[in-house]
Amino acid sequence: MKTLLPATRGYFAIGVEGISKAVNLGNLLRSAHAFGASFVFTIGADDKAFELRSDTSKSTTHLPVYHWRSLKELELPKGCSLVGVEMLDQAHDLPSFPHPLRAAYVLGQERGALTPELAARCQHLVRIPSAFSLNVATAGAIVMYDRLRSLGRFASRPVAEQAEALPAMPHVQGAPRRRRKPVDRSV
Repeated sequence: MKTLLPATRGYFAIGVEGISKAVNLGNLLRSAHAFGASFVFTIGADDKAFELRSDTSKSTTHLPVYHWRSLKELELPKGCSLVGVEMLDQAHDLPSFPHPLRAAYVLGQERGALTPELAARCQHLVRIPSAFSLNVATAGAIVMYDRLRSLGRFASRPVAEQAEALPAMPHVQGAPRRRRKPVDRSV
């Protein structure tokens, strides 16, 4: 049985704005732990959300969890892109979205959407193509799976039904690149 995640480049985090249900936060934490998130965060969460009875993997002992009271407090690592997950017309469809190597995905409230201020702060907006809004923990798991599927080192998926998948190609390190200093020819 394979249990290790394939090696991927970069890192990611997942967070949620204004979460109020402990079950949803617990399920999101468990999924983040399972998919290899580097950290989890909340923005303006309700205090009741921190009663994590549904996090059976005890994720908070395995990965950092940051709780910011407001959007002003949100501080991400340098070079980390904030990616909003929301059903907006201007958002990219998740299946065709090129995931940034360093990303923090943020989901909207359980019974609402990303605040306009948070959506404006995002470098990217993506949407999960669905007929209607999904549970926040479910949406988070779909985004993390899509990231792993697109940035992990998996073999290509066969197009035809019952076709055999080719094995994943091993990663090959390229030769060193020599860089020359530019020569000042103005002298």
